[in-house]
Amino acid sequence: MLGRRQIREKVIESLYAYHQNPIQYEVLEKNMFSDIEKIYNLYVYQLNFLVALKDLAEKQIEIGKQKYIKSDADLNPNQKFINNQILKQLEQNTERLNFTSKHKELKWELHDELLVKTFQRIVAGKRYQDYMMEDGHSFEEDQKFIGKLFLRYVAENEDFHDRLEEKEMSWADDLHIGNSMVQKTIGFMKENEPSHTLIRMIKDEDDKSFARKLLWEAIKNWEPAEKKIEERLQNWDLDRVSLMDKIILIAAITEFDFFKATASRIIINEYVEISKVFSTDKSNIFINGILDKYSKDTNRIN
Repeated sequence: MLGRRQIREKVIESLYAYHQNPIQYEVLEKNMFSDIEKIYNLYVYQLNFLVALKDLAEKQIEIGKQKYIKSDADLNPNQKFINNQILKQLEQNTERLNFTSKHKELKWELHDELLVKTFQRIVAGKRYQDYMMEDGHSFEEDQKFIGKLFLRYVAENEDFHDRLEEKEMSWADDLHIGNSMVQKTIGFMKENEPSHTLIRMIKDEDDKSFARKLLWEAIKNWEPAEKKIEERLQNWDLDRVSLMDKIILIAAITEFDFFKATASRIIINEYVEISKVFSTDKSNIFINGILDKYSKDTNRIN
């Protein structure tokens, strides 16, 4: 499920979109929750890529068996990859299967150029070759191998990133969330305990209410929040603060003011980390300084 940090990120993205193109609040809120649901599509699309790699490996084995002149590798193919226990659990996951059946656009074709190219890179890599040569395969070894394979050939694959951007523009911004969800899914798997569920996007109504309230109060109190930022700038004009830094600060100040149960140190830490995703290299220092001043000025030191 999305953590509160990821929900805060989606609120900030929505505030940025609102500043660029003001629309009715109801539409903005609907768009925000729609974008959150799109992350689930990204997550399933990435899981389907891993399953498609297994399917492609099986297809290659079948092609080898059909050759007129067969090598020893064709006659006795190494099936360790296609028998990887993590890939098998992903392949059999009921929720993934059901969701993909309703969203055919999330399925990978085995002749897809990106899929084939990535598979060829994996097979040529030392990690894959070492894995295939090792005798036996414990669940932990299978899990570790797929975790590293995902990181190297999906999460860090620029060609994969380009494909995502072509398929759904918002996925480019949410890739780090999708990557985290896939890694958690792999990490949570247990031997002989096949999981037929996937990570949910919104945990409960409290998370939905948090997102809704944070977005609404930030918009409603935009100008007062700007004033509070301006009062804490030293030898700096508000107009010179980047739009993204300003929006991050407005969201954080809104949370200080309207979510009293959340400790100030948590709010500061969350928005400083968010600035590392959305802003420039030095923004986190600037944002930390402003929020630290605000928490002290308002006696929000818990």
